[in-house]
Formats: sequence, C-alpha cells, structure tokens
Amino acid sequence: MQINDNEFEFLRKLIAVRSVGGSPEPGCPYGKNSRKALDVFLQDAAGKGFRTGVIDDKVGFVEFGNGRKMIGIVCHLDVVPEGSGWDTDPFELIVQDGVMYARGIVDDKGPACAAYFAMQRLMAEGIIPDARIRLILGTDEERTCDCVETYAAKGEIPDFAITPDAEFPAIFAEKGILHLKISGTNDSQLTARAGNAANMVPNEASLEIDGVTYEGKGKTAHASMPHLGSNAIMDLIAGLGNAAFDNSRLLSFIRDCIFGRDASEYTGISFTDISGAITANPAILNIGDGKEDLTIDIRYPISAKMEDITTHFSRIAGEYGLQVEVVSHMAPLFKDKDADEIKLLTGIWSKYMSRYDGYKPEYKDKYTFPLAIGGGTYARHMPNTVAFGLTPPWQEDQCHQANEYMSVNDFVTSIELLKETILQLS
Repeated sequence: MQINDNEFEFLRKLIAVRSVGGSPEPGCPYGKNSRKALDVFLQDAAGKGFRTGVIDDKVGFVEFGNGRKMIGIVCHLDVVPEGSGWDTDPFELIVQDGVMYARGIVDDKGPACAAYFAMQRLMAEGIIPDARIRLILGTDEERTCDCVETYAAKGEIPDFAITPDAEFPAIFAEKGILHLKISGTNDSQLTARAGNAANMVPNEASLEIDGVTYEGKGKTAHASMPHLGSNAIMDLIAGLGNAAFDNSRLLSFIRDCIFGRDASEYTGISFTDISGAITANPAILNIGDGKEDLTIDIRYPISAKMEDITTHFSRIAGEYGLQVEVVSHMAPLFKDKDADEIKLLTGIWSKYMSRYDGYKPEYKDKYTFPLAIGGGTYARHMPNTVAFGLTPPWQEDQCHQANEYMSVNDFVTSIELLKETILQLS
C-alpha cells in the first residue's frame, strides 16, 4: 500500500506552512503560522467526519471512535527554523527516488500525518474502535511545550497515549534538559552572532572586529545528539586571534572552559547512568549593543541534579565576571520498562521492524528493547504517555538537520504500524 493522492496533497499542504514559532498575536499565542498549521489540520479533519476541538488557541485534537476509554496520540505541528544547507526548498514536499524531503517530515508533521492517515484508513474500512482515539496536536513543542501543558491542565487526559516523536522501540527514560544563558556586558566594537534555536547545533557563526570579519562553519543537528553535527561556534573560536579574546570575557570563557573539551568536563557531570552520558551544545551566541551572551543546551543523566550543573557553571563563569541564568528546565523522565503498555508497544515494533529501510536480521536481537534518549518529548508533559517511534534506531536521526527526510516506504509502514497500535491499545 502506498500514499494515496488525497493523503499526499494534505501532507504537502501542511508542510508548506512555515510553522516556526513567532510572536503572539490575538488568537495565535505562538505566532500566526503555528496557528495556521493547526487550522489546516482541523479543517481537513472536520471535513472528513472527525470530531475536532481547540483549547485556548494553543492545542487542538482530532477524534473518532466510541466509549469511555480514550487512547491518545500526541504530536506537534510546529518546526524549528530551516537553517541553511538545504538542496531543496524546505517547505516544499519533494519526493526523489522514493524519499520525501521537507522540514518537519520527521519532526513532527510527518508522524502527525501518519497517525491521521491511520485513523482515516480505519474509518474508511468501517473499523470503529471500542475507545475514543484522540490525535492531540500541539503547536509550540520546539520552544516551550506550553501547548500540551495547557491540554494536560484543561483537556481530557487519555487513559494511555503515545507520542511518535522519537525512536523505536519505546522510550522508558528521557534525560533532563537544561538551557543556560551565560551573559555579561561588552562595551567594545566587537559583534558576533550564531545560532537560531537552543535545541539546534549552529551551522553558521560570524564575528566582526576592527573591520575584519571572521566566520565559522558547521553542520546542524539536534542538540540531544550534537555529535551528529559540527558546531560553528567552536569553528569560529578556532580561527580567532588575540584581539577578539581581549575584547570579550565571554569569548575567553568559551575558549578556556569549553573549546576542545568534552561536555562532562565543563558541565561538572562526569558519570553516566542507564540514560547515558551528559551532552552539551553551545547553541546561540550574541555579542553587541553593550551585551554578550551564550545559550547552552544541556542534556543530563536521569540520576544527575540540575543544581549541581548550575552551581558548577556559576562558579567557573563567575571567574570571568559573567552571570548564569536558567532559561528553561525539564526534569528527567523515567518509566518502568517492564510495564504492560511498553511491552505491548515493543511487541508491535518487533512485528513491523523488518519492513523499515536498512533492516538487517541481526537487529532483531539488538533493537527490541526499550530505550533511553537525550531528546525531550511530550511524554514529560502529558500523563500516561510513552514516546514510540517513528525513527528506526539504526537510522541516522534527521531531526533539525538540513535536508530532513523520510522514505515513502518507512512512512507507509508507520501508517500500518500505527493502525495496529490503535487497535491493540483500544
């Protein structure tokens, strides 16, 4: 089975909305484009006979089925900025050699559509579950998750939910996520800029001093896996002369305390646990107008303490006359990996995994156990929720990268997997 014309047209239309978070407007708390993506989705669903709703203009839902029990599928329609390095228009769905390219095709418009199409196909086949199946659609996951927190506070909580915004098989632990801003004053003529979002590895950086411009180049990636990218801020630091460091305490701090060091060295957390090691991504650099600041995205093990990290940074930054501010924090998540629902999800994955691109028979023994990840999903903010797919664990993570892609085969396989997931959970 393939994607039919109506499904492809809807996916194309949704991708075309540049739903990067913006400034609040009336009726659009996260910017007009995030709300536009939600409206496109809900209008289509209402026209196909689904029940729909919106809570506080922040989060919507699409529902079918009957009964008191509710099964949720929690996705988001906002995306990170496109960045540079694309070979195609990131907001035009391109299919080449059986592969779909677009910003959001993996994170998370593609999974949202796969779930929606699974629901459509069940309805078309006359299969009405003995539970209500509710697809919950957030619109600010990439920045705050306030959208789904609003749903958790005001909406009906599913008896059990999945969020297809991670990897297979199923996620039982998510590292803590901490965004720190290190800042100070700077009255020199030096200016510098890098980065678009805290959860992206920056791929471009620039600095100007005494009429000379320096540039740093890198490769974007999701901040939870900075090793998949190359940090342009670090590339910039490597090429600077003494004049830049003499005119910036922040640059001196980066050179002395971060450049060339493993995250465990400069965050103060050297141990690992079941969720893995600490990672850190210097993400956004701004110097100019009398100020200088650096935002760092940190993913720390579930047994570490956020306070230990902030205390460590405050001490070393203070030696350079810099201040440390907690911009945002999400505590780690841990669930019992032997829970019945996680076992059920893992069993469904085991049945379908051989259909995904790149599968090898030896993966049966390697990739059929619940995972711990550095990424943050809606499972932290919605009760009774587990992250489940849609990326096979042997494939390179595409989130936040240029030329983000998913094969048509994997997309169609995910639709079939989600159909079975809905039926088994309901």
